[in-house]
Amino acid sequence: MFLALLLAIRMFGQDCNCESSFQWMKEVFEKNDAGFQYVIDKKGTSEYEKHNAAFLEKVKSAKNNNECAEYLNNWLFFFRKGHIGIEVLKNDTVANSQEEINTFPDWERVDIDTLEFKKYLDEKKEIDLEGIWRSETYTVGIKKVENQFIGFIIDSQAKEWETGQIKFRIYSDSAIYYMRDHSVQRIKQAKLVSPNGFYFDGSLDYVRIYPKYEDKFVETFVNKQFYLKQLNAQTLYLQIPTFPYEANALDSVILTNKEKILSTKNLIIDLRFNGGGSDNAWYNLLPIIYTNPIRQKSCYILSSELNNQQARKYRSNDFYEKLNNNLGKFVPLFSEKYFTNRFDKVYKNPKNVAVIVNEYCASSTEQFLLAARQSKKVKIFGKVTAGELDFSNLNRVVSPCNDFKLYYATSKDVDIESYPIDGIGIQPDFYLDDEIPEYQWINYVNDILNNH
Repeated sequence: MFLALLLAIRMFGQDCNCESSFQWMKEVFEKNDAGFQYVIDKKGTSEYEKHNAAFLEKVKSAKNNNECAEYLNNWLFFFRKGHIGIEVLKNDTVANSQEEINTFPDWERVDIDTLEFKKYLDEKKEIDLEGIWRSETYTVGIKKVENQFIGFIIDSQAKEWETGQIKFRIYSDSAIYYMRDHSVQRIKQAKLVSPNGFYFDGSLDYVRIYPKYEDKFVETFVNKQFYLKQLNAQTLYLQIPTFPYEANALDSVILTNKEKILSTKNLIIDLRFNGGGSDNAWYNLLPIIYTNPIRQKSCYILSSELNNQQARKYRSNDFYEKLNNNLGKFVPLFSEKYFTNRFDKVYKNPKNVAVIVNEYCASSTEQFLLAARQSKKVKIFGKVTAGELDFSNLNRVVSPCNDFKLYYATSKDVDIESYPIDGIGIQPDFYLDDEIPEYQWINYVNDILNNH
C-alpha cells in the first residue's frame, strides 16, 4: 500500500506542469474538503463538469506557476471564497537580466518636486489620501487631480518602475492599480482605514510617512500587535488585529489590564481586518462582556485519511479513533450539537461594549461575534462581515512537485442549512454607511457610547 502510494507520487512528480497540478488539486479537494459535496448538491453535477472542462483548457495555457495559481484559485472559487486557496511555493518565473527589464519609458508620469509637494502637504488642513506613502516595495506620492487621486512613484525597489510613473488611480467608487509588469488590476475599494493607512480591497497596502498623524491603529495592525488605549475617562479602546492560535499574547493584555477594564464604563473592541484564527484566542474575552449564558454550536469533521492525520495532531486519541472508524462520514466534534458557556459573575463594567467590524472580518472572528452579541452589553458597529464560517478548520497540503500548497476545510457547521453564514455575513447592529469615513469610525463609536 505504501509502496504503491510512493510510486504514484513519483510518477505524478515526473511531469510537473499546471495541468498535473490541477488534477492533483482536484482529486485532493474532492476527497477531503468538507464543503465539496454540499456545493455539488446545490449547483448540480452538470455545472461542475462544465466548470472542470473550462478550466482544464485554461490550465494547459499557463506559462508559469503564478499564472497557474490564478487559474487554480478561480477553479476553487466555484465552491466558496473562504477557507480555501492555492499558495505558490516555487516561483518559476524566469528573472530578467538588467538589459531585459522593461521600464516602460513611455509610461504616463507625474512631474512633481518632492520638496514642493511636502510644503503643499504641510499647509493642508483636512486628512485625505494626499500624502507620501510606503509599501513593502514602493514609496509613492498621492496627489488629487480633479475627481481622482493619482499615485506616482517616488522610489521603487522593483526595477520595472521608475520615479514619476503613475502606479494607480483612485476614483470615488473604484480604483485602477498597475501591477509590477504594468498590467491593469481593477480594484473595488480603495480608502483610508485610519489617518496613516489605506487599503486596496481589504489589504492594508500603504502606510503614510508624510505628513504623519497620531495613529496607533496602523502601527499595531501592521505588526499584528494587540493594543489597549484609554480614549477618555469613560472609554477604553482594544484593537485585536488577529486571533492567533497561540492565545497567550491577547490573554496577557487582558490579564495585565483587567482592573482598568473592569473599572471603565465603555469598551470598544476593534476587529477590523481580523480574518480569524483560533476560537481559543477570544474565549477569555467572554467573561468580561458576559451578562447571561452564551449558547454556541459545534461542527462536523469529514473523516478521510488525510483529514484524520491532521486531527491526530490536535484532537484526542479517542476522537482520532472515532474518525478512523467512520471514513467518508461526517463525525460530530463534540457529543452535543450545542453547548452553553456560563460564568460565575456579571461585572458592572464595562457597561457598554462596542465591537467594530468591517467586510474583511471572517472565520473565528465571526464565531466570536455570534457569541459576543448574546450579551446584553454588546452592540456591533460597522459593515456586514465577510461570511466565511460554514466550512472551516483548515488543512494544508503540499503538491507532489512542491510547487503549490492547497488550503481546504475539514469541517462544516451544524446549522449550515438553517443559519448559513457563508456569502451572507453577520449584520451589525449599527450599520456605518459610506458617508462616515472609516478612519473616523473610532471617534464616531466613542461619541455614541459617551452620549449613552
